[in-house]
Amino acid sequence: MSDYQRIATAIRFITQHAREQPALEDIAAAVNLSPFHFQRLFSQWAGTSPKRFLQVLTLERGKFLLRQQLPLLEAADELGLSGSSRLHDHFVQLEAVTPGEYQRAGAGLTIRYGVADTPFGPMFIAQTHRGLCRAAFISTEADEPDSQQQHQQQHQHQELSAAEELAALQAEWPAAGWCEDNAAAQQLVATLFTRKRSDAGAPLSLHVRGTNFQLAVWRALLTIPAGHALSYGQLAAQLGQPTAARAIGNAVGANPVAFMIPCHRVIQQSGALGGYRWGPLRKQVMQSWERLRLAAEE
Repeated sequence: MSDYQRIATAIRFITQHAREQPALEDIAAAVNLSPFHFQRLFSQWAGTSPKRFLQVLTLERGKFLLRQQLPLLEAADELGLSGSSRLHDHFVQLEAVTPGEYQRAGAGLTIRYGVADTPFGPMFIAQTHRGLCRAAFISTEADEPDSQQQHQQQHQHQELSAAEELAALQAEWPAAGWCEDNAAAQQLVATLFTRKRSDAGAPLSLHVRGTNFQLAVWRALLTIPAGHALSYGQLAAQLGQPTAARAIGNAVGANPVAFMIPCHRVIQQSGALGGYRWGPLRKQVMQSWERLRLAAEE
């Protein structure tokens, strides 16, 4: 079992038993580690202790969807978010593929791609000279859930292999040139997942293709603060289309850049996680990781 899988299992256990306030020994037993080794592994991965994580989780659940009814910016103000970290913990600049680029099918374009390790499992990365065009968590044998969980979740998400992701991208850009560059992919991921809200620097550029509606939804996702969530209905209202929640859900699901375009911050109106293209457990882990980073920076 990988460190990611151990931590994912531990976070799922803590979340499911939050009302019981489980002891360190109980959580460690759930991942077959001694309390000492589990405490050390969790702290290395999350930057905080399991006890502190449980406290943050309890507090965040009490806030419940940024008080639900407030518009996003008002909610951000009420929560005291200001300055460069007001809306998100990393700067992202989204650029759309132009009609001319689309028509040329990638002619004259070189796309560098590779696989990099992240705190949430391996990720397929592809970049043009204008920015990141694809980021997707990929399937690995080590990260497969047990047979019962796989049966329950098989209709909720589908992770592709790196080869399948590359083939899908090549079908979108048949005339492009291709260059495998795992080192560049790993460097990008290392910068992204260690960057703090207070870090200065150039924004991360995204170079994505989509309909005008999809692009509007993806830009709206970038305004959801790290560590928080909106429902599909709230996102629809934020876009001025309160009756388009289903269409917005489809656009969220078509997100080509995992984590950087934070579709993992959209949940059901009831507060339930809802589905996620790369698996509901990974969605839960990502939300928890963001809360921990926020708590560590306070």
